Amino acid sequence: MRLWLVEREYDARQTVSLTYASEDGERYYRRQASVELLGRNPATAAVDRPESDLEAVESDGTKERYAAEARRMAERYDPDEEV
Repeated sequence: MRLWLVEREYDARQTVSLTYASEDGERYYRRQASVELLGRNPATAAVDRPESDLEAVESDGTKERYAAEARRMAERYDPDEEV
């Protein structure tokens, strides 16, 4: 399933959490990487993940936010474009 980058969070441990979501905002995938690793292997606008790797979005507000951001990313970027 194609998922689009909808959220990027940094923490004090130099770790970045990347959240990718479906265009309907119903499903998401989160990955963590060090800032150093992302420097060598940058985040892309989209990823393809099997359904078994995805989580359900529980909050209606989060679903709407993820859907809006995923659609925006899909309109503006190619899936493999670095963001």
